[in-house]
Amino acid sequence: MRIPGRAGVAALALTLAAGLAACDGDPLGGGPTGDGAGPSASPAPPDPPTPAERLGLVTGWGPTRPELERAARLVHALPLPALAGQVIVAGYSGTAAPVGLVRRLHLGGVIVFADNVVSTAQVRGTTATLRREVRRPWPLLVGVDQEGGLVQRLRGDVTRLPAFMSTGAARDPALTRRVYAAAAGELRGLGLTMDFAPDADVTMGAADPAIGSRSAGSDPAAVARHVMAAARGFQDAGLVPVVKHFPGHGSVDADSHVTLPVQRRSVRELARRDWVPFRRAVDGGLPAVMVGHLDVRAVDRGVPSSLSRPVVTGLLRQRLGFHGLVVTDALDMAAVRRHLGPDRAAVAALRAGADVALMPVDPAGARTAIVRAVRGGYLTRLRLEQAAARQVALLLHQRATARRGQVRPPGAARSLASRLSAEALTSVAGPCSGRIAPSRPIPFGDPSAVASFRTAAAEAGLALGHVDYVKPPRPELGRKWSKKRKQRVLRRWRAIEPHPVLRGTRVDLVGAGDPVPTSDYVVAVDTPYVLGRTGASVRVATYGDGPGPMRALVAFWLGRAPAPGRLPVDVPGVRRGC
Repeated sequence: MRIPGRAGVAALALTLAAGLAACDGDPLGGGPTGDGAGPSASPAPPDPPTPAERLGLVTGWGPTRPELERAARLVHALPLPALAGQVIVAGYSGTAAPVGLVRRLHLGGVIVFADNVVSTAQVRGTTATLRREVRRPWPLLVGVDQEGGLVQRLRGDVTRLPAFMSTGAARDPALTRRVYAAAAGELRGLGLTMDFAPDADVTMGAADPAIGSRSAGSDPAAVARHVMAAARGFQDAGLVPVVKHFPGHGSVDADSHVTLPVQRRSVRELARRDWVPFRRAVDGGLPAVMVGHLDVRAVDRGVPSSLSRPVVTGLLRQRLGFHGLVVTDALDMAAVRRHLGPDRAAVAALRAGADVALMPVDPAGARTAIVRAVRGGYLTRLRLEQAAARQVALLLHQRATARRGQVRPPGAARSLASRLSAEALTSVAGPCSGRIAPSRPIPFGDPSAVASFRTAAAEAGLALGHVDYVKPPRPELGRKWSKKRKQRVLRRWRAIEPHPVLRGTRVDLVGAGDPVPTSDYVVAVDTPYVLGRTGASVRVATYGDGPGPMRALVAFWLGRAPAPGRLPVDVPGVRRGC
């Protein structure tokens, strides 16, 4: 009897046990009959496990059964050093295609950062060179961190999305899916295969220093809806989404880039809030989950969750039932570097149950450590093959299904991104319609937002005010004054700094962490929490500082469009929206 693929190795063991029980005379297993009519026929031995069954690989997260079987056979044939390299996705230096690095270490993939980018044409050339020069039966993973808002590695003529929090403010999952499908089509057109997004963290609010506007909001169910919508949009375009950062980075008060944050919530509390989007992702068959670097005190005290078997295997795989690709957060972050040496982290992640070691400090050292761990019996080759097979199967599946997705040129998603920003724009104090101020606005604050506001104003025909810098008139010098006295008076006058005189209405565009302004018109261009700490008569949240959010703000300022969004997080002292 062939064991169903979903049952995996555990079901195979149960079947073998049942077969042994039958041989010992279990009546339910076909043992001797009650009439004593001679020996019974021996049951047929079970078929040996297939390559995928041997590795415990099951369907339900993307790859088909044939793709899993093929991946298992392919990685089984790899020599150990190549197999160890296959589970590493590395960063690289410069803007040339890192063909030599990938070949030398047999890397599973690379991740593109801003330092690797000159233009979209150059990125397209880099990925084309990698496809041409790195010849394997499966594709190379070429990933990027392109969330929107503050986390966008590709800029230039690629559509600049607002922060993911704008989806929670707009409250339209269908639009979220369309926006992210269009944006993913642009990434596909550049030769990318995976985006480490969307962010599935549920933010706890202003005390959350790392996630902030990267989260759709503080309501777990709403976050789950928009995470699924964005991920489905990625898949519509043929791009692999990676939801992150399990077990929940939005409810800690430190940043894992600089330290190991302590997650103090109980498992019950995590399940009730932080895991809601991840459970929805698992139940919805999404293919990949990134595990963050958190000290989950209730589960594995002092150990980064990305390196913790009780978290990765115990919680994500067993409790939530995830059978897909598990990716670590970047292993070059301080939360991991201060816990383990750079080489040992990749081995620890694999032992914990992760499949991809992302951005180890030294990819060559990480590969060597993995090889030594297998040869020394600290890590089994079976676990290494399982990890590599999941990655290869997903890449085979992405190549097979990507043909159905629409590839788009850079900038093709701009109109949809602008529509998202227009629906997310939130007015929490002041008028909800009509021209906002009688005089011309003068933008101050975040330089990127100011530049985008000026451009949007020019496009809309909104005349801006300006600032005159004025100093007192030159003093009259007495005719009978001594030369020294005249020189002294003139020196004092020249030392007086000109003071600004506004010829219009000051508008403060405030980014995350900026000081609270004292003006009467305040716009939050990242998280909206500053709007609860100012007494301004007009307070607006845009959830982004790019062209789309600023066009929406200018249209609202002119009274040409409403501000239909609602705050997706709690901000004391203000209304939720118009």
